[in-house]
Amino acid sequence: MDPGEIERYARHIVLREIGGPGQQKLRNARVLVIGAGGLGSPVLMYLAAAGVGTLGIVDDDTVSLSNLQRQVLHSTENVGIPKTDSAAQAIAAINPHVATDLHGIRLSGENAAGLVEPYDLILDGSDNFDTRYLVNRTCVALGKPLISAAMSQWEGQISLYDPANGSPCYECVFPERPAAGLAPSCAEAGVMGALAGIMGSMMAGEAIKHITGAGETLRNKMLIFDALYGDCRKMGLQKRQDCPVCGNL
Repeated sequence: MDPGEIERYARHIVLREIGGPGQQKLRNARVLVIGAGGLGSPVLMYLAAAGVGTLGIVDDDTVSLSNLQRQVLHSTENVGIPKTDSAAQAIAAINPHVATDLHGIRLSGENAAGLVEPYDLILDGSDNFDTRYLVNRTCVALGKPLISAAMSQWEGQISLYDPANGSPCYECVFPERPAAGLAPSCAEAGVMGALAGIMGSMMAGEAIKHITGAGETLRNKMLIFDALYGDCRKMGLQKRQDCPVCGNL
């Protein structure tokens, strides 16, 4: 790291759990963020500020005015442009040392493996179950750790899924998608804007811990945060031996 980088990351470097070696791990890391929306916005901002060397961004959407209540990565003047381009502009302004790989396409069964394979860690901030199940299956097949979060209205949840190291996968915990109407989208049910910042920042924090080895991650645990009542609780998760995705690992 050059003197400018050392000064930039000084508050990390003085943390005994990170230090110079941990900061170098962040600098060498390649992280893929799926979705540059409500969750992806704070994730990308904080991982860029933290000095993650390469950030991949998957999103095929454009910035709309209704995004700006919670998607703080984007600005009013960027309404109408691809979210990947808007994200790259914001990341470059935060930290010019961070490289960005822009994937302005929709994740599909045909391209998922090719998108995920080059990265060390995957963060899923998508807003639908089809994508979450696809990301999980791809990560399990490629042995990639996955940090996944979701939110609706006032409540969010987050966990680290890493079956290659003995933890359950996403499908162990959610073997079936909710019945129609039980898990409405943010567009249908609404979401408190700052909740996206809270949950996305939690995702970034989990990523930093996973990459540097600091502390204890949410592997084998799920954290649930209720912003309406200021309640935070954590529950243990167990691998399902009959899971069709990771049961044979």
